[in-house]
Amino acid sequence: MPPSSPPPTTLVLRALGLGDLLAGVPALRALRRARPDHRLVLAAPPALREAAHASGAVDELFPAEAPGRGVPDLRHWPGPAPALAVDLHGTGPESHRALAALSPACLLSYAGARPPASPPRGDDHERVLWCRLLTAHGIPADPADLLLSPPAARSPAPGAVVVHPGANAPAREWPAERYAEVIRALRADGRRVVITGGPDEKDLVARLGRAAGIPDDDLFPATLSFGTLAALLSRAALLLSSDTGPAHLAVACATPSVTLFGPVPPWRWGPPEEPRHAALWHPGPPGNPHGRTPDRQLLCLTVPEVLTAVRNRLAAPLERGGHG
Repeated sequence: MPPSSPPPTTLVLRALGLGDLLAGVPALRALRRARPDHRLVLAAPPALREAAHASGAVDELFPAEAPGRGVPDLRHWPGPAPALAVDLHGTGPESHRALAALSPACLLSYAGARPPASPPRGDDHERVLWCRLLTAHGIPADPADLLLSPPAARSPAPGAVVVHPGANAPAREWPAERYAEVIRALRADGRRVVITGGPDEKDLVARLGRAAGIPDDDLFPATLSFGTLAALLSRAALLLSSDTGPAHLAVACATPSVTLFGPVPPWRWGPPEEPRHAALWHPGPPGNPHGRTPDRQLLCLTVPEVLTAVRNRLAAPLERGGHG
């Protein structure tokens, strides 16, 4: 018998961070359902490979990244032109052009369509934004389809409160001394608290650990793989963090969370409106999410209100769930 031809490819561009990938999961799953015979390839940074596969929608990761959340060059694409290319990276012409350069048979994006099938709206939540694009092109998508299956890895600290003090810009970092006050109060309540951090946050984690009296065994500065971090969060009592990747992962794991918002309001990137999640925010003019100092709206959040939000969610009964 002659060898079977390879399946057609759907190439999706979303070459951003962990939180961006998780916000795109509902759209990725919609594409998976709509094109079950396609190989679904995600163009994204290699560090997101494990997270991409955890979505249950992605067959393969095509390494693609650019500094400063820019649009990567995709011309190292090795195969024939994709049957379908989908721009989940941005709403402007740059990401549209990067995919169009591969001459896909069909390209779905906010930019480039004549006339636009679904113009982007400034009040859309990130999950809704991309689901609305697909729905406008006849691909039903549910923004609530965001939960991950429970990870197989064991948690290094089951039942702990997880604090993630860092962010990808100082503008979104609540002061470490305030986190320390919250942690000391929770430890006085009898709670185990662990601190996590990214690759560039070892000093921050160590400094906060010393200030809050956390033993070294409960400090995880850039030592956790995605699978272990997912296991930690899925079996945690709660995550306290700013608006960053682990906050989105906690939501995807159905873990209670308290997320501190500053330069960017929660209506665009916040968790679903469920009792298990609190998005703390003092309304005001939007700030610069890439600023070099903590945003003034973020600094309006006080230790007492953050501690109250954490305690309220720790006291509430919890029902866990996961993506089938």
